Amino acid sequence: MAGYDNNVRQAGGWNMAKILVVDDEDLVRLTLRQMLEAGGHEVIEATNGKQGVALEAENSVDLVVTDIIMPEQEGIETIVQLRRKNPLLKIIAISGGGRMKNMDFLKIAANVGADATLTKPFSTQELTEVVNRCLAG
Repeated sequence: MAGYDNNVRQAGGWNMAKILVVDDEDLVRLTLRQMLEAGGHEVIEATNGKQGVALEAENSVDLVVTDIIMPEQEGIETIVQLRRKNPLLKIIAISGGGRMKNMDFLKIAANVGADATLTKPFSTQELTEVVNRCLAG
């Protein structure tokens, strides 16, 4: 499987990965878990960036999907810390822009190291395409 980390497994044509989802909203984490597990991925969850950085250090993950606007530690700082620790880690930043619907956060996320960005809400197909593209690259 050229181009994939050793942790990424292949079964039935699906590229399975261990994915860390970081989002402070329970419903968003649940929805992302269901979408990713339907694609054959293993999912672990964190409720904020600080917890996400700690879980990434404890687990061998292939990909991180992180929200931007979160309490305790927001997504931009989380991306910077993850990128500093593991330059090869694949990271997808997601955001609905918060109350102000400010999508500049996703541009900043890309500038500090996110491999891809998605604007909430997004479809399962959009998520799957971005995840597969990140895992293949």
